Amino acid sequence: MKKSDFLSKIREEKKLELVDHSSEISRSYSIKADNCLKSAKILMAEKLYENSIGEAYYAMYNSALSLLFRCGIKCENHSAAIVLLDKLFNLQELKEILSNAKQDRIDTQYYVPQESGIEVAERMLRNAEKFILGIRVFIGKLSDSEIGNIRKKFNELC
Repeated sequence: MKKSDFLSKIREEKKLELVDHSSEISRSYSIKADNCLKSAKILMAEKLYENSIGEAYYAMYNSALSLLFRCGIKCENHSAAIVLLDKLFNLQELKEILSNAKQDRIDTQYYVPQESGIEVAERMLRNAEKFILGIRVFIGKLSDSEIGNIRKKFNELC
């Protein structure tokens, strides 16, 4: 497997590293994901679309962190987490959902959106629910030997 310059750089900066894998920390991030999703829905109901978009994104991001910590990978970089969904776990569809959500959050937070806020917020909520479910199903199927293989692949990748 070819090393990724980007991931190697993030690893050198200590923003990406192997740690003990932990079901407990994984569950904590899963709870954070649920709370962000709940917040996104409340904000949507109150017509606070920009805020709902941000919370929906963080619901997905925290869910991705849940998967990473389940495998003993600490990641402090959003883009690296997205890359790892593809390179380590072969979760291309979920990687695309999270990547698009990140861009929607940035566009909404820093720029005047081209789409209406309600349309983006509705799409983000649908995608957040799909993403979280997909990650949970994947985590539920992980065996200890698969986690070992993922950790080995991580070292080869970065």
